[in-house]
Amino acid sequence: MTENALDLQDVAFIRDGKRLLDEITLTVGRGEHWALIGPNGAGKSTLLNICGGVTFPSRGNVRILGAQLGRVDLRDLRRSIGFVNPRHPLRSNMRAADIALTGETGSIELVPRWTPPDHVRDRAALLLKTMGVEDDLRWHTMSQGERGRVLIARALMTDPPLLLLDEPSTGLDVAAREQMIRTIAELPEAHPQLTSVMVTHHFEELPPSTTHAALLRGGRLVAAGPVDRVLTTDRVTECFDHPIEIVRRRGRWSAIAG
Repeated sequence: MTENALDLQDVAFIRDGKRLLDEITLTVGRGEHWALIGPNGAGKSTLLNICGGVTFPSRGNVRILGAQLGRVDLRDLRRSIGFVNPRHPLRSNMRAADIALTGETGSIELVPRWTPPDHVRDRAALLLKTMGVEDDLRWHTMSQGERGRVLIARALMTDPPLLLLDEPSTGLDVAAREQMIRTIAELPEAHPQLTSVMVTHHFEELPPSTTHAALLRGGRLVAAGPVDRVLTTDRVTECFDHPIEIVRRRGRWSAIAG
């Protein structure tokens, strides 16, 4: 087993002539839990998509779970990556149990004429129970918080070693956000081999399980490494180009603008 979950070397990404990422070199070790933080337009979601094999870089080398992007069967690689996107493009009013099952097939809807084996159904039921979601809840009537927890269950169906979360607290009220943060914080206990990377631009959304952080500004890394060395007042102020005091109490972060 390779030591690192992610190795990015001199990665750049250009779209429509605009350089969205440039000179990104980043290593994520197995079992680490990273936060990608930066202002809007910093390139966080673009970088996360590259880490998930969803987007290919314009330049540079990317190794995901030891496999080099461009030299690996993406269908096999993506079974090893759980991806949680609150803008999940589901249109059907599916049951939570069936949404979780789509994580096994990597599809948005249930695959026609596919009959899940009993052990797959059992895993979906167990994951939903762990997330505190009823099997029969329907997508169109779920709260945003319930949707988020269902999507985490879906992402964990294949027991992936790498979990990517793109602003999982989007659209949540304070209570639902805290439930989501607690759910994410508890994942390392239930899945001790899991590596995770989460995109956010709100410091209060960081779970206390966060071990490392990367600050992005204008498509470049400002700093990356152990969280207490990166999330400092000076570095965050530099990243956001605005005086911001970073405070950590009882394992949680907050930002106070000057």
